Amino acid sequence: MTIAVLCAIPHELEHLASRLDQISRLEIGTLHFLTGRLDATPVVLVGAGIGKVNTAMATTLLVDRFQAKLVIFSGVAGGLDPALAIGDIVIADRTIQHDAGWIENDRLRTYQAGHVPFFNPTERLGYPADPHLLELVRRELKGFTLPALPPAAGGLGRPARIVTAPILSGDQYIHCETTRRRLHVELSGAAVEMEGGALAQVCEAMGVDWLDIRALSDLAGTSSRHDFNAFVDAVAASSALILRRLLPALERLLN
Repeated sequence: MTIAVLCAIPHELEHLASRLDQISRLEIGTLHFLTGRLDATPVVLVGAGIGKVNTAMATTLLVDRFQAKLVIFSGVAGGLDPALAIGDIVIADRTIQHDAGWIENDRLRTYQAGHVPFFNPTERLGYPADPHLLELVRRELKGFTLPALPPAAGGLGRPARIVTAPILSGDQYIHCETTRRRLHVELSGAAVEMEGGALAQVCEAMGVDWLDIRALSDLAGTSSRHDFNAFVDAVAASSALILRRLLPALERLLN
């Protein structure tokens, strides 16, 4: 059973690709797929690029061409929950596409992707992760501690918190304190990024499990551009460490 790992940007990909052994390569369009062993676990790894369309394309290929039975995103996100800090880890228990819906009175009304309430209504909002898979994740990470990020990498001098919570996705980079507060209050998002909602939508449609693992590189407010550039590499390493911790248990689950 194949475990696939997907990243958006080189900072995320390099922490995993540099650890890959027995590598073979396949190019499909603009995508470069690496198959090999990551800490002895067989995986296929790809850098999809930023955004939901890139993620949907890569995820579809991972499932169709590589027969992936589990697709994992490893990378960074902006924090929405004020209780979280740069370097903390959010693992999605649900993803919501915050930019899907309809516009009325100059405002976007978030709704389930692919639906509108007056044509094909639904009570769903977002895509839940498999609860049994999340329970395995919690069990494997119990007692696991990441090294504290130094202040130069945005850390607060404490070990990173690891939480499971909703993650929001949209095709915009959030650099706005007002939007950050609104997304957290209205949609209960703990983090925001640009890929996980598409990952979950494609995986659900194709009957494949997924995980979205994000380390907070910024807090999605007015300093997010500076923080992202300053801290992305260090916190992407934390996301990769979480993934590597989980891989042996995930391989046993699939086999």
